[in-house]
Amino acid sequence: MTGSTTRYIGIDVGTSVVKAAAFDPGGRTLAVESRPVGLAIHDGSVEQDMDEVYGAVREVLAALGSDGVGFVGLTGQGDGVWLVDAAGRPVRKAISWMDGRAHELVDSWLASGVFEAVYRRTGSAMFPGCPGPLLAWLDRHEPASLDAAVTALYCKDMVFQRLTGVRATDVSDASMPFLDPVTRAYAPDVVAALGLTHRAPLLAPVSDPVATAALPSGSRISNGPYDLPACALGAGVTRPGDGLLIVGTCLASLVATERLDLDGEPAGLHISTDRPGHWLRAMPAMVGTAALDWVLTTTGVRHTEVDTLLATTAPGANGVRVLPYFAPSGERAPFVEPRLRAEFTGVSLETTPADLIRAVCEGIGFAARHCLEAAGLTGTLALCGGGTRSPAWMRLFADVLGRPVRIVEGEVGARGAVLAAAERFGVQLDTAAWTAPTAVVEPDPAHAAYYAKAYEDHLNRLAEARTHARA
Repeated sequence: MTGSTTRYIGIDVGTSVVKAAAFDPGGRTLAVESRPVGLAIHDGSVEQDMDEVYGAVREVLAALGSDGVGFVGLTGQGDGVWLVDAAGRPVRKAISWMDGRAHELVDSWLASGVFEAVYRRTGSAMFPGCPGPLLAWLDRHEPASLDAAVTALYCKDMVFQRLTGVRATDVSDASMPFLDPVTRAYAPDVVAALGLTHRAPLLAPVSDPVATAALPSGSRISNGPYDLPACALGAGVTRPGDGLLIVGTCLASLVATERLDLDGEPAGLHISTDRPGHWLRAMPAMVGTAALDWVLTTTGVRHTEVDTLLATTAPGANGVRVLPYFAPSGERAPFVEPRLRAEFTGVSLETTPADLIRAVCEGIGFAARHCLEAAGLTGTLALCGGGTRSPAWMRLFADVLGRPVRIVEGEVGARGAVLAAAERFGVQLDTAAWTAPTAVVEPDPAHAAYYAKAYEDHLNRLAEARTHARA
């Protein structure tokens, strides 16, 4: 479909917000609709109401309207377990990727060698909130839910089935943890290693290329990739060695690669893309802006004050240091430590809210540098996500990372979903225009030199914390 009235819509089903954005053929954002969705967090479990999530998708789509829509691209949060019946309706609440209930299983697989064996086979390092451990936990503790389900889906796949009736996932979501990255099909030996062969029928068919269907309005829709690779597309990160840092609820580092590297410490994952032989080496740390949100809530500081407070404190936060591992399920990249938790040091009665906030922002920057180095960054780096709304934090990232960063603002995941759909439907779009950065931030040389040394201290303190977490 062509013409001045053509619009392309991207849907991004996030962990806390569902968004839909309409773009013109040149990539200009025409309208954005969003709806918040809840998270139920209790004693290490994190769940979501599927009907609430699906209802939010219906609302944002309806708000944008269906006139002149050339096609729709769908993306959303990955991992977790979304158990549905034959119609795609929930048989229980969705278990989020943030969930920590399966940490003891992951601990046991780490000790027994199953964890490493799965990584060496698939390039995916399991963590408590990914489908392998969660399905195994449900099989042991809540088998009736699995018995009642027809499919264990990922978030966007649940939405796709409810919208179209099609039961499918794609290679990007299936990359964790059951997909053979070479054959791009499920690996039965991995399913068996996790004790889930009898539950294999629950795994959704892998559609390669991504599944397509029609909405009730008649518009075409494509299903995938999930949000991390969608953001890479939306930020123009496709050349080997180039990277993307998503400063969102989680802190995700992605580097494009044509090399499947299954050596080294088992961590992160290799996300299969729409191009065979091309992966995204992903190091998705558990907590990004969620850590900053926590310290702001704790100190009573508003988001609008962050830039001013960062400007009033010097690098080093007056001696306050933070290991920013706040997730109830520990950390998953660039290492897996289910019992690791955040640590503050150097705090005294003289410590100010500004010190705490800067220390958390610096700690997140160090975690990002660790992940990007582990992922093999050698080229350019783009930044996107909610954190880009703070210019001062973006300058701090450039300083901590010691390199220029391309800032890509707006609905990057939705934009990537549209670009993926365009490829699937054979529609030519100007990718360079669609992925152009809004700014490039250069590091301050003096600050970068300071942070290079502080980063080494961060790694030393982290090594000690990991030892304590295993005790």
